Amino acid sequence: MHLFEKIFNHQILSRLEDSGTFMVTSHERAWLKTMLEHPAAVEAFTADALGKLRSMLETDEAMDVYGHLIEKARCIEKQVYHPLLRTLRRLVMNKSAVRLTYEVKGGRLNADHSGLPYKLEYSMVKREWYLLWYHLRHHAFMSTRLKKIRAIEAEPIEAAKADEIIRRVDRLLESRKSEAVIEVVRQYNGELSRILYAFSSFEKDVEYDAECDTYRVKVTLLGDEFEYLLSKIRFLGKRVRVVEGDYLKRRMLESSTKALERYGVTEEEMSS
Repeated sequence: MHLFEKIFNHQILSRLEDSGTFMVTSHERAWLKTMLEHPAAVEAFTADALGKLRSMLETDEAMDVYGHLIEKARCIEKQVYHPLLRTLRRLVMNKSAVRLTYEVKGGRLNADHSGLPYKLEYSMVKREWYLLWYHLRHHAFMSTRLKKIRAIEAEPIEAAKADEIIRRVDRLLESRKSEAVIEVVRQYNGELSRILYAFSSFEKDVEYDAECDTYRVKVTLLGDEFEYLLSKIRFLGKRVRVVEGDYLKRRMLESSTKALERYGVTEEEMSS
């Protein structure tokens, strides 16, 4: 493709983007058609939206995964879609306050608590949806499982106050972030795609050292995400090693020591 073709294509894509249109590949259309066959699609979309999508994809073939993938030892999916997602998503987008009634430990109900919804988050560890919100009375950042919410209704709030709370939460979350650096063992560079996929749910940067032919993945995460990151590191095994992150190093050392002790390997034998 020569320079003028690139400029022309860029102009077309820019205009499409400005008009709210985006390009999709045939593989993406096939994937979407396959996903629309999931039972949760009926709850995730309105009837009109679901009908329109299915009509647009009528001539496309669904993704053929059954003849190529075999799923074994699957974990039970607790929540693919929750009925409150659509309502909460609109409230978050509109920066609207809410009045919540939700269940806490022991089955006790906290009724009529006012707050500002900040974000919807899906936990890959617990396989369920959470609402992150700011408690207006207690001035506290909260995390509540959607399945624990018993009632919710919108409340008015001044736009300036909502913006200030969102900035405050942004600063709070930024202060809670930690970084860890994970190095890909050089002999496994050929499996880089698989290794990076394991970290796909994290905020990360990948650096390559040409002199050493080594890849390093800098992962940025919150405190409650360490256990999930540890599970991914253990899954990858000898393909990676933690080079920065004292907590991760300590936990990996503990896991390795306990595993060796189960097989009768002592600390003296390890050091020798």
